[in-house]
Formats: sequence, C-alpha cells, structure tokens
Amino acid sequence: MLEHGDGGTLTHQLIQDIFRTAFQDDILNQETDAALLPIEGIKLAVTTDSFVINPLFFPGGDIGKLAVAGTVNDIAVSGAIPRYMTVGFILEEGLDLELLKGVAMSMAKTAREAGVRIVAGDTKVVERGKCDGMFINTTGVGFIYGQLGLGYDEIQAGDVIVINGGIAEHGVAVLSERAGIRFDPPLLSDCQPLNLLIEKILDRFSTVKFMRDPTRGGVATTLKEIADRTQVRMILEEDAIPMTEQVRGALEFMGMDPLYIANEGKVLIVVGEEEADALVEFMQQEGHWMAARIGKVEVGTGELLLKTSLGGTRVLGMLSGAPLPRIC
Repeated sequence: MLEHGDGGTLTHQLIQDIFRTAFQDDILNQETDAALLPIEGIKLAVTTDSFVINPLFFPGGDIGKLAVAGTVNDIAVSGAIPRYMTVGFILEEGLDLELLKGVAMSMAKTAREAGVRIVAGDTKVVERGKCDGMFINTTGVGFIYGQLGLGYDEIQAGDVIVINGGIAEHGVAVLSERAGIRFDPPLLSDCQPLNLLIEKILDRFSTVKFMRDPTRGGVATTLKEIADRTQVRMILEEDAIPMTEQVRGALEFMGMDPLYIANEGKVLIVVGEEEADALVEFMQQEGHWMAARIGKVEVGTGELLLKTSLGGTRVLGMLSGAPLPRIC
C-alpha cells in the first residue's frame, strides 16, 4: 500500500478505482490541482492537501513551510490568486511544544510572504506512536480575476515546455537528510511559494496554456499525466533540463533518476512558441536563474519521450515500483 502514495501509477490507479468511482463528480473528474467552482458572480478555486513528511525539519524547510507552499502553489498553477487557508494539525502525544511552535511560526512567515491568511484550523492529538510527530492537512482558497485561458484543452502542437529552475532539489534534500548524508555547502530543498511569480507571468504572457507543479512523482510523472490527458506527444531534451551539479552527483551516488524525484518550488509551464524565450528570460530576471525551455509539444497519442544526451530516445512513463514515501 505504501507505493500508492508516491504520486505515480499506483496513486492514479487508486484515485480512479476508488475515489472517482465513489464520488462521481464532474469537477473532480477534471483532475486539476484545484477545483474551479461555478459560484454565482465569483470564480473560486479550492484545493486540499495533506503533509506527512519525514523528517519534520529538513535542509531548506520544514513541514509548516511545506504545507503553506504546497497549498498556495496548487491554487496558483490553476490560474487563481490564493487568499485564504485553513490548517488542521494531527499531533502525537508527547510532541515537543517548542517544535510545534517552530512549525507554526514557519507557517505564519511563509503565509505572510505569499500574501495568504490562515483563517481557520483544527487540532487533534493521538496516542504516542500513532502519528510520528505531526501531520498537517490544509485547504486553500483563491479567486480568479478576468478570463482564464488555462486548461488541458488549450495545449496544442507547437507549444513549448518551460520550467523555472533546477529539478529534484526537494527530494534529494529530504532523502539525504534521512540517510544522514551531509553536503558542503548544504543541499537545500526548493520548497517555496510560487504564487507571486505566477501572478506576474499571467499578467505579462498571453500564450500560457497550462501550468502544473511537479511534486510527488517528479517532472516525468507530471508531464506523462498531462500527455495522457491531452493525447499529445511531449518531447523533452535531456541536455536542456536544468539541475545543479550537487543534485546530479547526489542522485548518481544514490542511483536515482532525477526526472522522478519530487520538487516543491518548481512550475512546469506550457506556453506558445512565440513567447517561450521571453518567458524564460523573465523568470531568470525574477531570480530563477536556471529557468529553461526543456521540451516541446507535438501531435501524438499521449507519449512522453526523452531525447537523451547520447542521441537516443527514451520512453518515459509515470513513477512505478520505486516508492519514495513521506516526501511531502
């Protein structure tokens, strides 16, 4: 059952076979990061998420910062401006209250930076050994202003795939911390809210078609899901995918594929060819200096391909059979 939580093939199978079958809702079936709700006179986006990361503190972040950033980003990539959050804490008996205070302060700081208010919450305590310290559940609420042109059906052949920076940083930081591996300088998670960057992008670039944050399952799983949904072919260029040498070396040491490692501060953007280079340049000017165009969209039937550094072509699917539990 643990593999059902890795964001890959088994996660999607679980959602399809149990939850979508049980709930049978048209909005749920759109499979977006946030539900876009048809409320009279208001365009509302709502998302929910749960955070069970181990360890609670990791290089570059903690479960509180992650909870706010992850929730805010799911609202933002849906084209909405995040405004409000609710937070539910499930705490283990005996949890150090100073640790809890540190998590709460981190959440408050990250929310202020993102311009989001935490307006409701809940707390439950379970017996020692039943919770591994702390779990957090969130709900995010945002609003869509003007006409939104984002969606699976907007993606078409000729579009370009862009990312705002180096991949796999969050997953490597967390896995290294678990294994007790130390880097000099420290290898940090990319955990951060992206809503302010995304808001600027949507204000400036009219050919943005779709956005998604490649969290559990990594870049490959996220793009394969999009390709399957839209029935286009997506082609990635291995040499164009940004990654720090530190991350590359760590993954080679651990024998892991960076395309399937979690990110918590990255956004994949499908944009028209005519604006792709300008979008990359803009993100670099905004401090995302490793932003790059990494692939393209062609006519197809749901394939995701990687043009390798050696000149070959590799078929990519969703993450399967290699669980990375408790990564977010």
